[in-house]
Amino acid sequence: MPGERSITQAEKLAEAKLGGFPIRREQMAVVANIYRAASAVRQHLENSVLRGADLTWTAFVVLWVVWVWGESETRHVAEEAGISKGTLTGVVRTLESRGLLARAGHPSDGRLVLLSLTDEGEELMRRLFPAFNEEEAFVASRLSDEECRGIAQGLRQVVLQVEEEGEERRLTAWDFVHCPPWTKHVFVGAGDGPCVIVMAGSRSGGFEVLFPVNEVAAKHDASVLEETSSSDEAFASWGTEERLGYGEGWLPS
Repeated sequence: MPGERSITQAEKLAEAKLGGFPIRREQMAVVANIYRAASAVRQHLENSVLRGADLTWTAFVVLWVVWVWGESETRHVAEEAGISKGTLTGVVRTLESRGLLARAGHPSDGRLVLLSLTDEGEELMRRLFPAFNEEEAFVASRLSDEECRGIAQGLRQVVLQVEEEGEERRLTAWDFVHCPPWTKHVFVGAGDGPCVIVMAGSRSGGFEVLFPVNEVAAKHDASVLEETSSSDEAFASWGTEERLGYGEGWLPS
């Protein structure tokens, strides 16, 4: 099975399979090993320190985000944890039933939900994190402190590249784009003629929207100046909205 092969075996198999392809091997190795290392570390932590606390990796990350950031809106917790709101809902329900997490309504916006740690949740994280960090030290024990700093800085550059440059895509007529729940997205008309976008989606379970500040969108003058959940505030700088019926010839043949 693939999971039983060593990293050296996997790299040799990939090299044999891709020998005739004109590829950037160093960059491929970086990305492949980021994925492989992340999977290995996650599995190790779940099977060691987190198993003793009866926590999955996702549950621990949610607790960590709320512990570090304090009381936070569910949408922000999901974003920081790298999970969908649907996944967060299930995790929160489990942690809430264990008395580790509490939900509360937003004081000024009834559509929003706030998450905070209970006293039991705070106590668990204070007790658990030192042991978690010991396992982090074990995982990185073949690296010197200087090597750890170098790898951490290199990975930050990978994250920045994806966050700042990797999300911009040029679309052509009839392209299909799928945005999973809570995917940040801005569509910008790049030509001189009308731009028609046909959208379909579901907002079952209540309507909630967020207009975030985004540097990539700001390059096209398409970002809000301050984060808001109000469409009126988000579109205020573009003037009054004008609704029109479909015009003949707007869609390409």
